[in-house]
Amino acid sequence: MFRRDFIRLASLAGGVFALPDNLRSFVTTNDNSDKLYEIFSNPSAEYRPFVRWWWNGDRLQSAELLRELDVLKAAGIGGVEINPIKFPSSADPMNIPSLTYLSDEWIDMLKIALNGAKERGIICDMIVGSGWPYGGEFLTRDDQCQMVALGTRNLEGGAKVQLSEKELVDSVHPAFVSAWSDPLKELIAAYLVPAEMKDITQSKEIHLAPSQERETITIDVPAGPHVLYYLIKITGFAAVIQGAPGAAGPVLNHYDAAAVERYLDRIESKLTPKLGKLGDHFRALFTDSIELEGANWCNDLFEQFKKVKGYDLKPWLPFVLFKVGEMGNAVQEAYGAQYTPELQSRIETIRYDFETLKRYLFQERFIKTFADWCTRNGVKSRMQAYGMDCDPITSGMMVDIPECETWIWTEAIDEFGTGDYRKGRNYTMINKFVSSSAHLSGKRLVSCEEMTNTDDPFHGTLERIKLAGDQSMLSGVTGSVLHGFNYTPLEAPFPGWIRYGSFFNERNPWWPWFHLWADYKARLSAVFQQCDMQAAVAVLHPMADLAAKYGFQRDPYPVVTYPSYAPKIWEAIHQNGHGCDYLSEEVISQSTVNQKGLTYKNRTYKAILLAEVETIQLSTAKALGKFAAAGGKIIFIGKTPHLSAGMVDHQKRSAQIKTLMESVIKKHPTTTGIEAIDEANLVDWFGKLADRYKLTPEVKISHPVDYMSTLHYSNGEHQLYFFSNYSGTKTNTFEATFPEGNKPAWIWDAETGERRPYPSRQSAALKITLGPTESKLIVFSPETPPAVLPSEPASELATLLPGPWEVTLHHVNGVTRTITVNNLTQLSEDKDWMTFAGTIEYRARFHSTKPSPTNAKPSPAKQTWIGLGRLRDLSRLELNGRPIGTKWHGEHLYDITSAIVDGDNYLTIQVITTLGNYMKTLKDNKTAREWTSRSPYYPAGLKEVTLVTF
Repeated sequence: MFRRDFIRLASLAGGVFALPDNLRSFVTTNDNSDKLYEIFSNPSAEYRPFVRWWWNGDRLQSAELLRELDVLKAAGIGGVEINPIKFPSSADPMNIPSLTYLSDEWIDMLKIALNGAKERGIICDMIVGSGWPYGGEFLTRDDQCQMVALGTRNLEGGAKVQLSEKELVDSVHPAFVSAWSDPLKELIAAYLVPAEMKDITQSKEIHLAPSQERETITIDVPAGPHVLYYLIKITGFAAVIQGAPGAAGPVLNHYDAAAVERYLDRIESKLTPKLGKLGDHFRALFTDSIELEGANWCNDLFEQFKKVKGYDLKPWLPFVLFKVGEMGNAVQEAYGAQYTPELQSRIETIRYDFETLKRYLFQERFIKTFADWCTRNGVKSRMQAYGMDCDPITSGMMVDIPECETWIWTEAIDEFGTGDYRKGRNYTMINKFVSSSAHLSGKRLVSCEEMTNTDDPFHGTLERIKLAGDQSMLSGVTGSVLHGFNYTPLEAPFPGWIRYGSFFNERNPWWPWFHLWADYKARLSAVFQQCDMQAAVAVLHPMADLAAKYGFQRDPYPVVTYPSYAPKIWEAIHQNGHGCDYLSEEVISQSTVNQKGLTYKNRTYKAILLAEVETIQLSTAKALGKFAAAGGKIIFIGKTPHLSAGMVDHQKRSAQIKTLMESVIKKHPTTTGIEAIDEANLVDWFGKLADRYKLTPEVKISHPVDYMSTLHYSNGEHQLYFFSNYSGTKTNTFEATFPEGNKPAWIWDAETGERRPYPSRQSAALKITLGPTESKLIVFSPETPPAVLPSEPASELATLLPGPWEVTLHHVNGVTRTITVNNLTQLSEDKDWMTFAGTIEYRARFHSTKPSPTNAKPSPAKQTWIGLGRLRDLSRLELNGRPIGTKWHGEHLYDITSAIVDGDNYLTIQVITTLGNYMKTLKDNKTAREWTSRSPYYPAGLKEVTLVTF
């Protein structure tokens, strides 16, 4: 290893080179004069990670509930989200009966869990219902979900055509992911149009006799090819996904406020007589994913459309709708008539009105009803408020705790890239919307369903979890709800009852050290929840264009991302040291404008980027005009707005918008402009853009890269800068220039809770090095740290420690074997041991001779380190019977200066692996087959051990 590389990496391990012994006393763990640091060093339960506590099949026993609470408490978990869910089909129920959701027996178990949590200082949330979305077998037909689905049939003209109503009804069968077994399907309308359609007046509505009187429909088709459009209303079509007994069944109609009230009141009426006020037991009640499978209807939708939008939707509905498949996504097939460009444009304008009307109804009738019900019961509303049915900015502002999602797509650490969005990313596309909604509404808690894993939970490492958690925070998250912790008795056959998620479980070999990550995450969450994320740049997405062209999408997994680079813009902004929020048109219209910028409540923005926005409200265009006139910077990416959203006065307002936007660019050529995107080089693209428009960063980064990003938080007194390297292989060294100039800074170590002075520098730039998966929290506080001069050792002697090595493998299956090897090799490279899982213990002896004193001038104190290189797994090191430490991410470097002796030294290294490789061998284990059949073998164990003396 080259000298400068080892020095660089060793400095990452704890900053020892930056902190001489005479200043070690300034490493502090607690200081009552700094309340923020006190919260950071010892975070309370509310800031610690929560877990989604899956009550698998509600096969509950009181002793097991309390035992699992003890396990969670010991692991550093601060709260649980009680989540009844369907029992895993691959698990053995062990003759433990299922309890029915909301039955007296189930509520008795709930009381035991709530009281047990309170005794242990664990906070409780609970999901509303079971699985997702809301529903149950107890729903009446009137309260079940509704959709109007489209069917088409090509017809040859010049003849009368008779069609069976049953044939038409049966031909419309969307491929629901979770279909209910007893839907009601009705033909409600049919329209005949020419195959080439120029105007809506060419659409002829087919008269339908009363349903009880018709079996066939007769249509007189004029000459030429035609298309029959027909609408099928389906009630009770979708089933609750993974609903537990007593809460499975058809999905609720979320567009019907009375139905939502009845559903929620039923829960309240069952719980409060036995529990009392819900707020005495729960922090929040939770609404999970809004996956309504394309629900789009309620009985008064036509009436509401005319009331809100001002015209009749009915003649346009068949042309506005898409044929849909799974989860309500539009099918990818050719069908229907061919429209002229003019008619296509008009249909898209009306589709925007339809899509936004649905969201309006959903937000008023479902989200508001849910939030008000929570308030009435003394609990906070927590919700994943996004998807086809609700605007993530507006909806997130309506609930107390908005929540998003961060996934682990693969157990390998993918490098970041500009192509496939999932490549190198763990946060989902929705996270920035959700965190922005919180910032705009003054909320500091941004919750996240984290570590969702439907790939292979058994290969997940603590390093992988850290990287995903760091990315989650970069997207604005400040609170974790881990996905998840399975209720599973110890007696359950290996590996237990597994429903979903990363394997947070005491049978995981690294579980005894899970608290190391939990403490790290808790400290960062704690300080971020005391501060506000800083952002001077705003981004407006082309939501109106998306709705009009494609319909709103199923976030966070859209079939269509428009434009393709849209969710990557914020990344480039933060990677360049800036901060940003997403805005909605409503926020822009309701903002005030002055010389400081565009202000909405406590947020002020100096610049707005519009990503290929063509369609906006006139009120938004006027607000942008005022912003530009006040000196605000507006950057139009690719296109400028020139169309009015919605049908009312569409042409007149479109002309006004076009004129206004052209005027803005003409009058303010230095602060506004149209810029082409460079999607392949977004980091460099935004850096140049920021320079051209003189955008001031939160922190200036000398060499921005796509695998390192930043956040700036502030509470007025403290300025916190979070830097994260989410590469698994690359080290990044750069200079950061802060607004605080050359004021001394602290490093707050989230792994230990300690803080130490950052080395002094002569200029405003601070030199920072981040190794793979490393993060740093640099803080400027009212309390000035002592000056610490940077120093580096003058020389380095590096050697590979030779064998023989005594290697003992403690397998999770109880088998232990000891072998002696001369050369280290990772177990994945040995076909006899590639399926190992457990603890690998390496023992070796090496000889060390302290250098003889010389008459030369004094040199820096000698230090000795041991490096294990890059490992996926957790390692522990002991020298001469003295524990040195534990490493669970990044470079595994150990300072052994205080433990090494002159002469023989006895070294013990433990490497704790994941279960994944072993699980792949369990061919008769249904759970193992289900989760690891598609996974590769991952490396485990040591390749080399390096001894370095400075």
